[in-house]
Amino acid sequence: MIKKRWIILMAAMVIFAIWGAFAHEGSFDCEFGTEEGQINPADVAWLITATIFVLMMTPGLSFFYGGMVGARNVISTMLQSFIAMGIISILWVVIGFSLCFGDDVGGLGIIGNPFTFPMLDNVGGATYITENTGKFVGGATIPLALFALFQMKFAIITPSLITGSFAERVRFSGYMWFMIFFFFFIYCPLAHMTWHPDGLFLNWGVVDFAGGIVVHASSGVAALAGAMFLGKRKTDNRNAEPANIPFVLLGAAMLWLGWFGFNAGSGLHSDGLAVKAFLNTNTSSAVAMMTWIFFDCLRGRKPSAMGAAVGCVVGLVAITPSAGYVTVGQSITISFIITLICNIAVNWGKNRSIDDALDVFPTHGTGGIFGTVLTGIFIQEGLIAGTQEGFIIFLYHLLAIVIVIVYSFVVSYIGYWLVDHFIPMRVSAKSEKIGLDISQHDEHYGLAHVAEREIAEYAEYEHEKHSKN
Repeated sequence: MIKKRWIILMAAMVIFAIWGAFAHEGSFDCEFGTEEGQINPADVAWLITATIFVLMMTPGLSFFYGGMVGARNVISTMLQSFIAMGIISILWVVIGFSLCFGDDVGGLGIIGNPFTFPMLDNVGGATYITENTGKFVGGATIPLALFALFQMKFAIITPSLITGSFAERVRFSGYMWFMIFFFFFIYCPLAHMTWHPDGLFLNWGVVDFAGGIVVHASSGVAALAGAMFLGKRKTDNRNAEPANIPFVLLGAAMLWLGWFGFNAGSGLHSDGLAVKAFLNTNTSSAVAMMTWIFFDCLRGRKPSAMGAAVGCVVGLVAITPSAGYVTVGQSITISFIITLICNIAVNWGKNRSIDDALDVFPTHGTGGIFGTVLTGIFIQEGLIAGTQEGFIIFLYHLLAIVIVIVYSFVVSYIGYWLVDHFIPMRVSAKSEKIGLDISQHDEHYGLAHVAEREIAEYAEYEHEKHSKN
């Protein structure tokens, strides 16, 4: 029996395809030159490269998360990240870019006009200046279409980060509907407030160079809400060994490489700022990896591949909001402090009743939150300046992160509740026991990982399902 939710999604694809046949396309003719508003070929080449790097982070996250879960849930966990490249890309083209970077609605700095760039109308090879304040959206030297592509990759990976919190127990169709909800009601407003020239946070003086607020704090807090809403996994799943630690290392390596585009590309120019962000990104990740391993050893643990992988990613998260604005020495300090905080948060969280399966909030959420706080301290205009204006800028960073925490938690919890009201977000106990790979997708991770008992359980599950139908 075909369920209504799939009919609705397929109908939406039909409408999207028909609309696409008649949508207007902006000109891709580029006016090259050195004047403001003219396209710089070097910047274009670098941003294309950076965009590719950022897109690679989502498959990297698939391996990173997929290797951590039990062998019965590898494919489902990886697909939850991978599917975002399809869903968010479509939403971004239809209306997402407008909501994030369209002309500000009402002068409030909270959301963009959905009719500025519907179906990427008039998004092409030229630059774009806002109607309200006459400021460039997406820089003055790259095509607006390239900026839209670059920012799309940020929108793709953000909901993917959430999936680690409720791994091994979420219904795939319910997760897809929540991803759509998160994108419209959390990601788009925060991206507009933080990165649009007329955005509320930006005009407060809040600095988020590449996504400490928009990407990591928002997804980390939404992940915490998801872990609380869906409840704990069954005991046998919580104690399962990681399916493939080499996958985790591969994913961490892909994230590290992709993060150079994530951070160094966020300056939107091929210049010294990009080099500075590149240097700070690599240094912070290296410091965090070694700090994590050394701190584990001080606590009586052995140095581990999992620790090294998680540590390097924490360093990447930590430096994201300040990558282009702090010195390399300050990047070491920021990374060291946040790594210790995240390590303590991860180990503290393991003894709590909240089952954040892959420690999304203790790493991404905590890293994004404290990264933003330390950004308010260490940027040149911040608390470290020792002036009244610097103290005010620091307070605005604190206010912004408090708003993000409260808003992301409350709205995402509402989103889980709404989706669950129509599609149960948690799978049945039987489905969870046999694993989501088989129960949700009729696939499994390698025949060697499917014991005869598991095959028998699946056969029993299929028989019960068909009997009910």
